[in-house]
Order: sequence, then C-alpha cells, then structure tokens
Amino acid sequence: MKLFDLHCDTLYRAYTENGSFFEDHYHISYDKTKNIAPYLQCMAVWIPDEYRGESAVRLFEGCLDKLREQLAGSGMRQCVTFDEMQDAADHQEKAVVLTVEGGAVLAGELERIGILQKAGVRIMTLTWNGRNELGDGVGVDNAGGLTDFGKQALKAMEQADIAADISHASERLFYDVAQYSTRPFLATHSNAKAVCPHKRNLTDEQFSIIQQKGGIVGLNFCRDFLHKQSTNAKMYDIIRNAEHFLSWGGEETLAIGSDFDGCDIPSDMQGIASMPTLYEMFLHHNYSEALLQDIFFHNALRFFQRYETAPVSSEAINRKKEMV
Repeated sequence: MKLFDLHCDTLYRAYTENGSFFEDHYHISYDKTKNIAPYLQCMAVWIPDEYRGESAVRLFEGCLDKLREQLAGSGMRQCVTFDEMQDAADHQEKAVVLTVEGGAVLAGELERIGILQKAGVRIMTLTWNGRNELGDGVGVDNAGGLTDFGKQALKAMEQADIAADISHASERLFYDVAQYSTRPFLATHSNAKAVCPHKRNLTDEQFSIIQQKGGIVGLNFCRDFLHKQSTNAKMYDIIRNAEHFLSWGGEETLAIGSDFDGCDIPSDMQGIASMPTLYEMFLHHNYSEALLQDIFFHNALRFFQRYETAPVSSEAINRKKEMV
C-alpha cells in the first residue's frame, strides 16, 4: 500500500528520548514498513507550550540534527519540493517531510521563517494548545485569533512555501487564517466534531472552508478525538470520521494525519504496522481502491503541488470576513 501521513511526533520522541526511527516500541518503526511503499512521512518538531524564546529555538535545532543523523545511511531522504516528493513516489521510496508543531519556534522573530525554509520545513502548525506570539490555541480561555505578528508571520510563511496548519488553533484563529491566507491551508491531524465533540475537532463549516481554500484534513488516530468515550475508541472510529467528512464532499480533501507517537491510539491498533489492516477495513466497508489511494496518499501529494503553484496575493489581506 501507499501512505502519505501528514503528522507524527516520532522525531520529537527520538530526539528527547535519545531514541531511533527504528525503535520497536515507537508507533513508527521503519523496520515495520516493508509492506508500505511509497511511504512519505511528515515528521513534526513539536514545541510544547512550556518552550518559548531560545528554548524553542534550541529544541528545533536539536530535532533537526536528529533527523539528519537518522537519515544518514538509512536509504531514506528528506523531501522538500513537490517534485522531490513525486520522485520518491515514482521510485517507491520512503521519505520524510519536515514540519513544525508550534509557532513558538519563531521566538517572535520573522527572520526565523527563512531559517525554517532553509531547513526544508514545509508545514507549521501555528499554535499548540496554548498561546504563543502568533495567537491562541484551542486550550486558551476566551481565546483570540492571530496577533499582528501572527498575520505578518502567515504572510511570510506563504512567501517561504511553508503551509499553515490550523490543528490546535482556537476558533477565532482558524477564521483569521481563513481570512488572511492567500494560499491553501490545512489541518494535518484533526477529526470531525459531529462524530466526536472534542474541542480539537473541526466543525462541518471549518471543514468546508478548508475544502474551498484547496486545503486538506488529515484523519487523527488519537482516541480522544475519535470517540466521545475515548477508552472505547477502535480503528473503526477512524472510518466513522472519514465517512462524515466524505458526506461533505471530502473525496479530494481527506488524508491521513495519524499523530503516531504523539497520542494514545485505539486499543486494536499497533502503530504503523496496523496501516495495511486499516486499509483493508476501509475496503471491507465498500471504499474503492481509487478513493482509498487518494485518502492514504494522493490527496496529500496533490496538496503540495497545489500549494506550490498557488499565487501569493495581497488582495486576500483586505478580504471581508465573509466566512465568520
């Protein structure tokens, strides 16, 4: 099977725990991916809310060094451009796309966006659950949206080909991104609030806005976001969330954003080794091979192609907030 996964925390764990992408106890171990090719994995540098300023910068730098160490001699590579991703797919390779989970990595300095670009970062989750220099996450009481710095950062990210991820965003920040973005944006790891009413999940309106903007939404395997009784979450609940998004015309919008190594997954799932089983479960629920290949791989790949070719327009900065 093919897999393009928009989010995991394996890199963060490997760095902070002095581990490896080949650790047997991690959700993602490349030793368990022999039945998955091509396999493109977005690996996030998670910036926890207690990291700000220089500590956030150092955390990113340490994770970047860890990524380069792990890729050296592994036969895998880091992909930055769509052409590189397509080439990896064409040659049935395993590759990594670097992302950041938390705009605190900028330490309040726009110049750091250029540093992320040079490192090959392609997606940045604007907030985690708390507040940072860009705006408020979903865990902030009476949350606001993008700060003035956040609006400047969003514009600079688009100019640097770094897509904005609104997973973890407050509602107001989401709608600010919808207003001020000129290129597609995405939710790398978020489910349907109509299926599981967790504050981290997306409303139908939010999903539709992402869809209208040419973005994508990655299905999250975190059991808290799959089922309102989280301990009851099973792999079938991933299908339930997919079916809801597909009922809103999400055939070209839906993707995979596992959150492996960053959450508790369903009890009947064993991490990356369970992905072929999940694929088969979808098939048994009458999903076509063509649709499944889109959800598991092609929709994510096409997003990067769309993003790179989308013009950066200043007109969107003055657009009326019609979607609020």
